Amino acid sequence: MNISVCIATYRRPDRLRALLGDLLLQQRLPQEVIVVDNDVLRSAQIVVDDVCAAGDLPFVLRYAVEARKNIAVSRNTSVALAGGDWLAFIDDDERAPVHWLDTLAISAQRFSADGVLGPVQPLLPASAPAWLHRGQFYHWPRMKTGGIVPPNRLRFGNVMLRATTLRTQSPVFDPAYGLTGGEDGDLLARLALGGAQLIWCDEAMVSEPVEPARQSLRWLLLRSMRGGQDFARHKLAGRYGPIGSARRARLLGRALTQMMMAGLLALLCLPIGFHLAAHWLTKAAANLGKLSAFAGWHYREYA
Repeated sequence: MNISVCIATYRRPDRLRALLGDLLLQQRLPQEVIVVDNDVLRSAQIVVDDVCAAGDLPFVLRYAVEARKNIAVSRNTSVALAGGDWLAFIDDDERAPVHWLDTLAISAQRFSADGVLGPVQPLLPASAPAWLHRGQFYHWPRMKTGGIVPPNRLRFGNVMLRATTLRTQSPVFDPAYGLTGGEDGDLLARLALGGAQLIWCDEAMVSEPVEPARQSLRWLLLRSMRGGQDFARHKLAGRYGPIGSARRARLLGRALTQMMMAGLLALLCLPIGFHLAAHWLTKAAANLGKLSAFAGWHYREYA
């Protein structure tokens, strides 16, 4: 399998250096690695130059700068530069064990898939508040290998897609999501709606450190709100199937009801444990995000 690894990066040179080191050690090496730097100051260039200067690279390493601050455009640039039959996407702050790419490739062939998604294991430091450890806030649901990933669990960070399937989309990643996020779920939902078989591979795990800036209730609430907005935007755009006035009304009513119920449960759980109260607050924030999408307001997380 001819595989290109695509990395969109923004001011994480140390994390990028570690990730490129991981890719050099893969059991199944990619044919090329594409690094698209979304920083006009070219903060990733020194990392790429250092890796190239070491010599004897087992793959082609390409570097490009995307001056427009837009994660969707950056990812589109990586797709345009990639020449592989398969494109693997991994975030610039993740770490890939030696079997990562091989495991994705084997699953793609075994299940005749158009795309393979794998888990991302959060690495929360021991110094983080105890309620964060108890709440498991950074974990995502996992599945049995080979299962079709349902629409509400489609996410990037660890995914490999068939290039011919990916390039049926124009644009591949929608620039309208460039500062808000959600461009990944939008793409995968479009592919699934078009009949692409997107399967899960539970063995192809990567890890991701939870940065100090993300170890707070404020960050969790904002991320949950954005997640709710993403879901509602995709739903209203018909990414999960036709959406008529009746379904719009049900989505609105359900979000309002669930937001109020989650807020009440947060109050009731506060004496029992802060992690439980925080859990329900994130649910309330997610439903607030759904409601805000109806009003046309979008949290610009990447602005």
